[in-house]
This record gives sequence, C-alpha cells and structure tokens, in this order.
Amino acid sequence: MSKQYLTTHTIDNAHLTDIFSLAATPTALFSASGSSTIHIHATTQPAIPLAQSLTGAHKLGCHHIAVSRDGKIAASAGFGGEVKIWKLSESDTGEWQPLGELEPAKNASKSAGEVWAIALSENGQYLASTTYDGRINVWDLFGDRSEKLREYETGMAGSGSFGLCVDLSRDGKYTASGHQSGAVYVFNNDTGRLQYSLPGLVKPIRTIAFSPASTRLAAAGDAGVIAVYDTKHGEHVGNLTGHTAWITSIDWNDTGEYLLSGAFDGKVKVWSIDRGACVATHSETDKALWSVKWLPKTGRNEMFCTAGANRSLTFYREATGA
Repeated sequence: MSKQYLTTHTIDNAHLTDIFSLAATPTALFSASGSSTIHIHATTQPAIPLAQSLTGAHKLGCHHIAVSRDGKIAASAGFGGEVKIWKLSESDTGEWQPLGELEPAKNASKSAGEVWAIALSENGQYLASTTYDGRINVWDLFGDRSEKLREYETGMAGSGSFGLCVDLSRDGKYTASGHQSGAVYVFNNDTGRLQYSLPGLVKPIRTIAFSPASTRLAAAGDAGVIAVYDTKHGEHVGNLTGHTAWITSIDWNDTGEYLLSGAFDGKVKVWSIDRGACVATHSETDKALWSVKWLPKTGRNEMFCTAGANRSLTFYREATGA
C-alpha cells in the first residue's frame, strides 16, 4: 500500500545559491543557503509567500538552521563560525528578531569548525552543536552563552571524528551525534555521560533524528541506508534500504509513523516505520537535495518540503482520500 503525494507548489530560485538547510515552525518555513540571507516563508497561506528575509544574517552563508518545536526560537550556524539566535516577536506581526549570538568562548577566536551542526530543544532553551574534532557541546541560550553546559568527547581530545549531525530528543533526555567515521553516539543529558556508542554504518553519517516519542533514533548517510535504533537499550532494530545515493537529510513526521529522507541524487522518499518499507518516492530534480522537512501538521493533509542544489523549495502534500 503506497501513499500518494502531490507536488503542490514550487518556489523557483528561492535563494541565489544551494539551499543547505530547512527548519519548520507551525506557521513558517526557514531556509538557509550559501548566500547571506535567511528566508522565512508563511506556510499557513496557500501561495506560501515570503514573509520575511533576515538579510546579512551570515556573511559567508549559512549551513545549518534549527527551530524550537514551540516555534519561538531559531538558531543559525554560518560558514564563518558564528551562531546567531532569533526569536519570534511577542507582537502579532509574526516577525523574527535577532536575539544575539552564541559566544563559543570569550577568549577564543571564532573558527568555522568549532560549531558545525546544531539542534534546539523543545522550548529553545538548549542548543546542541558538533565540532570538527568530534566534540558535542550543549549550551543554555537563556543563561550564560559563553559557558558550555555540557561538553561531550567522542575521541581523544582534539582527534575525534568530525561531527556532521546532531539531534536532541524531544523529552530533553538525550543528545545524539553522527560522525564522519560512521559512528553514532548517544549521550544522557541528565548524567552528562555517554549512554551508547551505536554500531551500524561504516560510512559518514550525515543526518540523525529522534522520533517524536524519543523511543527511536534514525541515522543515515553515505552508506545509502537508514539505520533505526531503540533509544532505551541502544539496539539496532532495523534498516530502511532503497536509496542508491548518499542520504543527506531525514525527518520524522508528527506521529512518528513515517520518516522522510532526501538524497544526493535528488530523490525524496517516505518510509513507513511499521512496515519498514518505502511507501513513496519522488524526484523533481536530479540535483542533490540537502534538506527535507515535514511541515507541522495543521490541516488534514500532511505536507513536506525539499530543497537543495536546484535552489528551489518544492512542497508536497498527501493526496486526499489516499
């Protein structure tokens, strides 16, 4: 039983360069690219118009963007090593405003490898970030931003494997990271210790995501396979196979029943977790997809968006009655 998704809308040339990262709030979609501007589109309106542009946000472009689940805090990481924080205005304009920067260290210079991938907690208070040498840092954005709350090591000091992706579980208990070496680590935020080092994929892990209930962790990358783990015991519970190219991005839907994945060959797939099978494949482009995201469910039909090297935002929705 496959599912039908229709392309409902494409915003061509949404950015001047490759779109590297997407993040969705209940009402908006953030997109970040190799150019200095972050765009915010209003997803509650049928035409998905451009609602706001954060111009000059990152001089050298932005490689990762994240939003809190409550849709009030956003963070963006730039190629210059800077991390900027944004907040939704209290007024009803729906505008986003700057809320300062992360200060990785008062006495250290910003280096591009010190913060790579980022993830935000449910209410935006905590930010997790990876480094070029395998460290994972957790920061309190509402507290002292120059002090790391947690610093997890995944290798000998200064020699760990590049952290390509990171996620925080929705219940705030775990931080997970995926690395160039193919390693996946899960840390317990309560104890500040490594909970599991997960086996599985020997090639770089480019994307990692906890399920909404925090019971499963999915990881994928250059092996072209999505590995699914049980977060309680750290067991490898299955693989989703079908992509024939590097997997660059994965995202769970609101219920945790479906997983979305995008790949280097432009294909996007929807997977049923229960059945462990692909239920839909689309390829509007043969250029790399760098980011795929479900939009938080507001209406009856689920929607997702894909973006990448073709510089466009493509929106899909579930076909009615399917």
